[in-house]
Amino acid sequence: QVDLVESGGGLVQAGGSLRLSCAVSGRTSSILTLAWFRQPPGKEREFVSAINWARGSTYYTDSSRGRFTISRDNAKNTIYLQMSNLKPEDTAVYYCASDYGLGYNTGSWGHGTQVTVSS
Repeated sequence: QVDLVESGGGLVQAGGSLRLSCAVSGRTSSILTLAWFRQPPGKEREFVSAINWARGSTYYTDSSRGRFTISRDNAKNTIYLQMSNLKPEDTAVYYCASDYGLGYNTGSWGHGTQVTVSS
């Protein structure tokens, strides 16, 4: 339905900031929400944050709320994840995913972007 391409990852020191981008192409009218997930090394993939594509309402976990901000630019078909006060435990591959209404497991996924936070 849509293609998702993440960018903006990299190496940053603890306490630093990064902004991830997810460019969306294709049938954007089919999107209910877009989300960021991450998979730390050796661990399961976990939800980070999501945004309703039409309304802009946002969702966070307890660990991402306050340090991370999700936003969208519908004109550019892009969502962002502004991450601040990064910690070594934020090191992970970050993925963008879409939900068409049946959950992210049935949606589209990007290939991920690596974020490494050094102590």
